[in-house]
Amino acid sequence: MILHQTSRTARLSAWSSLVLGLCLATTSSQAILQFDVFLGYGGQPTGIDGAAREAGWFALGCELFNDGPGFDAVVEIRSADGRGGQARRLAIELPTNTRKRFVLPVFASSRGGSWDVRLLDSRGKVRAEVQRVGPRSLAWQSLLVGAVPRSYGGAPQLPPLRGNNPRSDLQPLVARIPVEFLPDDPIAYEGLNALYLNSERAVAMRDPQVDALLTWVQGGGHLILAVEQPADVTATPWLRTLLPCSVGESVTAQVPGELYRWLRWEDTTFNQPGRETSTVHLRAPQRFGGAQQFGGGAIAPIEKYRLERPRDLGAHEEVNPYRELRPPPGFEGTEFSLISARLRDGQVSVTADDRPLVVSGHRGRGRVTVLLFSPEREPFRSWKDREWFWARLLRVPPGWYTEANLHVWGGYSLDGVIGAMIDSRQVRKLPVQWLLLLLVAYLIVIGPLDQFILKRLNRQMLTWITFPSYVVLFSLLIYYLGYRLRAGETEWNELHLVDVVTRADLTQVRGRTYASIYSPVNARYELGSNLPHSTLRGEFLGVFGGSGESGRMDIEQLDRGFRAEVFVPVWTSQLVVCEWTQADQPPLEVVLTPKGAGAQVTVRNHLDAALADVLLVWDGLVLPLGSVPARNTREFRVETPSGAQLQQMVLGPATRFMGTVEGRQRAFGAGGSSWIDLSVDNLLALSFVGLAGDQFAAQQQCLAPEGTELSSLIDRGDAVVLAWAENHAALPNLRRFRAIRSQQNTLYRVAIPLRTASPL
Repeated sequence: MILHQTSRTARLSAWSSLVLGLCLATTSSQAILQFDVFLGYGGQPTGIDGAAREAGWFALGCELFNDGPGFDAVVEIRSADGRGGQARRLAIELPTNTRKRFVLPVFASSRGGSWDVRLLDSRGKVRAEVQRVGPRSLAWQSLLVGAVPRSYGGAPQLPPLRGNNPRSDLQPLVARIPVEFLPDDPIAYEGLNALYLNSERAVAMRDPQVDALLTWVQGGGHLILAVEQPADVTATPWLRTLLPCSVGESVTAQVPGELYRWLRWEDTTFNQPGRETSTVHLRAPQRFGGAQQFGGGAIAPIEKYRLERPRDLGAHEEVNPYRELRPPPGFEGTEFSLISARLRDGQVSVTADDRPLVVSGHRGRGRVTVLLFSPEREPFRSWKDREWFWARLLRVPPGWYTEANLHVWGGYSLDGVIGAMIDSRQVRKLPVQWLLLLLVAYLIVIGPLDQFILKRLNRQMLTWITFPSYVVLFSLLIYYLGYRLRAGETEWNELHLVDVVTRADLTQVRGRTYASIYSPVNARYELGSNLPHSTLRGEFLGVFGGSGESGRMDIEQLDRGFRAEVFVPVWTSQLVVCEWTQADQPPLEVVLTPKGAGAQVTVRNHLDAALADVLLVWDGLVLPLGSVPARNTREFRVETPSGAQLQQMVLGPATRFMGTVEGRQRAFGAGGSSWIDLSVDNLLALSFVGLAGDQFAAQQQCLAPEGTELSSLIDRGDAVVLAWAENHAALPNLRRFRAIRSQQNTLYRVAIPLRTASPL
C-alpha cells in the first residue's frame, strides 16, 4: 500500500513537473518579440503607411525588441505584387533583452507596389511578418517633403490641389519622420525633394545620420533648417559649417509687409499668368565676392542669376493663386522672436526690420534654406496662409493650384537607354515578318501539303507518322534559328556614371554602375561590393514599360556593401544597377575662370587612365575641350560663340531614345533597332534630356530616376564638365564570376558652381 502510494506520488510529481515545464516553455515561447515596420517616409507601426515617390528610393525602417532567448535573425523584404523577384535581406543579432533599429533604402519601382517583410531565424523559420504593406505612392512628377519638427503639429503643410486634382498619386505630401529613423545611408534620402529640420532636433542626430544628410545635400538635396535657438547652431559644429550665414542672438522683430510681397512672387517676372521666367529682379545688382574653391581650384565670380525651374505639370494659363493672397487683419506688425544673422555666402529672400528672415545658399549641387525664426511658434503656427508659405518656399508651380485637370505623364526609363548602350551585341532578334512566314510555312506543311502528298500516295494513315515528324522537324529548326541568333559567350559590360561633388575639404563621389549580363545558359551570377554605402536594384522599366523592376535577384545587405545573386535566363541580357557613394580623393579637378567672351579651363586628371574626351557645358553651349593624359594636367581656352547649342545636341538623340527602348523590350524585331552607340554625344543627351525642348518635354517621354539627369544644374547657372574614360572602372569589380567578354567605361560628371544661390 505504501509502495502504491509512493508510486502515485511519484506520478503526480512527474505530471506536475511536466505541466510546469510546458507552462515555462509556453511562457518562454510567448516572450515579447516586437517587430515594427516603418515603410516609406513617415511610416508608423500602427498600420499607417508612409509615402514614397515612383522611380525613387525610400526608407524602410524596422524596430525590433527581443525579450526572449537570443537568436541570429534575418530581416527579409520581398516584393508582394509579382513585379520583379527582388528580395533584400539583412542579418542581425538579437540577444536577450535588446532593442535594435535600422533603416534600409528600397527602390519604388512602381506606383502602388507592396512588400512582404519577414523576420526569420537562422533555420529559416518565420518569427514575425508583415504582409502586403506598401507606402502611399506618389507620381514621379509630384513633391515629397520630409519633416523633423520640434512638435508633432509643427510639420509643414501644403495646400490641397484644386478641382479634381487632389489625387492620391499627385497631391504633394509632407511626411513626418522621427529623428531616430532618419537614415544613415544617403541613398535612402533620395526619394525626398526637400527635408525640413528643426534645429532642436538636429542636435539629437547621430554622426552617421549627419554624414548621410550632408552627403545628400551636397548631391542635390534641399535642406530647410528652422533655427529654434541660437545655441542649437553655435554648439553644433556641422550646422555652423553648413549654413550660409552665422547666427547671433535672439531679438524681437515685427512681421514685415515684405513677407506677402514675397509670397505673391512680386519679385519674379511672369511672361504670362501663372508662368515664371528665369529672371529674378534683385533690389540692386549684386556680385558675390571672393574666389570659390572646387577641387582645390579658384572660380572667378560672374554676374548671372537664374531661377531654378520647378517641376511642371502644365496648366499655366489659369490665374496665379499666389497673387490672391492677402494678409489677415493684425498679422503684419505682430511681434515674434527672430535670430539675428550675418551672411557668409548666401542670399536673403525676405527681411524683417532690415534683418534677414529667410536665407538660402548652394551647397554642392544642393541647397540649404535657413529660417531665422520658428515656424512652429506663434504667430506663424496659427497663420492662415501657413500652407502657402511652405508652397512658396518649395517653389511649387502656380499652375498646380488651378481648377484645370493636371496630367500625370508616363514615360520610358533612362535605365533602358543605358541598357541599349551596353547590352551584348551577341543577341540578334528574329524580324517579325520572318517569324510570321515561318508560322505560315508550318501551317501549310502540316495541313494542305501533308494532305495533298499522302492523298497522291494513297497512304492517308501515314499522317500518324508524318505529323509528329513535322512537329519535331520544325521544333529543331526553331531551336537552331534561336541558337544561331542568340547563342554566345558569357558577357559582362559596365558603364559608370560618376558625379564628383566637393564637400568642404572632402570630395564626395556619387556613382551609378550599370552592368549588363549576357548568359548563354539559365544561370545565377554572384555580385558584390565592399563600399559602406552601396546597394543593388534591377532595371527600372518605366511607366510605359510595364512598370516595376526586371529580373530576379537576392540581395544581402552587409555592414559594408552587399552580396547578391542575379538570375539570367538563357540567351538574354539582364541589366542591374549598383547605386553607391563614398568619400574619396577627387578623380579629377576642374577650374573654370571666365575671361572676356570665353573662359580658361584647367583639368587635372588624377586617374591612371586617360580622359579620352572632355566636354564643357556652359551657358547653353557644348564646348569640346579635348583629351587629358593619365596623371596629367591640361589647360584649355574656350570661346563661347564657338560652341554648339546644348538643346540641339540633346534633341536629336533624345527623340530616338523612346523608340529604341520600346524596341529593346520587344522579344522580336530587328536587333539593331534596340541598340544605341555608347558615345559621349549620346551620354550628353542622356544627362540633359530635360532640355530637349518644350515639345519633347511636354510628352514626358523619358523618366529619369533621381540624380541621373542634370538639367537642374544648367537651370541654376552652373557649368558641367563631362569626362569620358575608356576601359576604366570607377568602382572595384562587382562581378564574382568569370566572364569571357567584358567591357568597362566611365563618364565623370563635374558640376562647377559659378554663383551663390538666387533668392527663393
